[in-house]
Amino acid sequence: MEYKKLGRTGLKVSRLCLGTMTFGNQCNTTQSHEILNYALEAGISFIDTADIYPANGVPEDIGETERIIGEWIGPHRDDVILATKFFAPTGSNPWQGGSSRRNIRDSVEASLRRLQTDYIDLYQVHFPDYETPIEETLKTLDDLVRQGKILYAGCSNYPAWYLALALGVSETNNLVRFDCVQPRYNLLFREPERDLYNLCDFKDLAVIPYNPLAGGLLTGKHSREAPLDGTRFTLKGGQGKRYMDRYWANTFHETVDLLRPIAEQAGISLAQLATGWVLANPTITSPIVGATNPKQLDDAIRAVQEPLDTETIAELDDLTREFRRGDTSIQFRKNETK
Repeated sequence: MEYKKLGRTGLKVSRLCLGTMTFGNQCNTTQSHEILNYALEAGISFIDTADIYPANGVPEDIGETERIIGEWIGPHRDDVILATKFFAPTGSNPWQGGSSRRNIRDSVEASLRRLQTDYIDLYQVHFPDYETPIEETLKTLDDLVRQGKILYAGCSNYPAWYLALALGVSETNNLVRFDCVQPRYNLLFREPERDLYNLCDFKDLAVIPYNPLAGGLLTGKHSREAPLDGTRFTLKGGQGKRYMDRYWANTFHETVDLLRPIAEQAGISLAQLATGWVLANPTITSPIVGATNPKQLDDAIRAVQEPLDTETIAELDDLTREFRRGDTSIQFRKNETK
């Protein structure tokens, strides 16, 4: 496994990051631990989760993913980089969500208990909070760094303009800054290339994108007629609809059909092709890859070991160039989780 610095920091992370939103939803505890073990044995030591996961619409399941990881992490804590996120509502009280000082304080303590750890390597704001002053959020995260409860701060789903604002506030007030951003990014959704990635290059921010396989559509296993049961597209609690809204369109199915011969010519799977394309972008630090069984990680592992050639990358860039169009749909959906 290769490693890459987390932005401007001195921390090195594996070139793949294990996404865990399937834990406690599509995978039970035993299956989740098998995936964690398989990933770590393959060198995937960067783990990403969130306090709201598995985000299946069942309130009593909130935090279940972190609890599953916490039951596993004891003997492995020194061997992994652990990232989690806060923001989405975790209770019925109006202050149990967002990026206020109160919610950050409550959220980090709850995550530490569930994860059974004394510290979190990377603590991320899951979505932008336009109702809370960014100074309040950054000052609270700065306090957590000083207390040793978190080591680095990051954000997820931030538009470029808001991330730039946050970086300016950090510099002006000598506060902890976001060293990492987590956007949605894949061959069918290239909007971050328009401005976000230029900002990340300029300010030396790590990028750990999610959805490199577009919820599984880029694996080529779905037919146009209906998605396969047990996949992201059929999940309850709003997740299935979210993925259908994002990717279930004729233009995307047609693009997948055009990608098939490219993968065949390269002698690799569609999943390896899609992940390899994301890895080829020099701005990317570690794509977040999920699984419902350990072997599903193999395509991503091979994508690291067998980089795409420049001709294939150029062909993919040209084929999907239209998907660089602007899309502000995630900027104002405060209560949705990926």
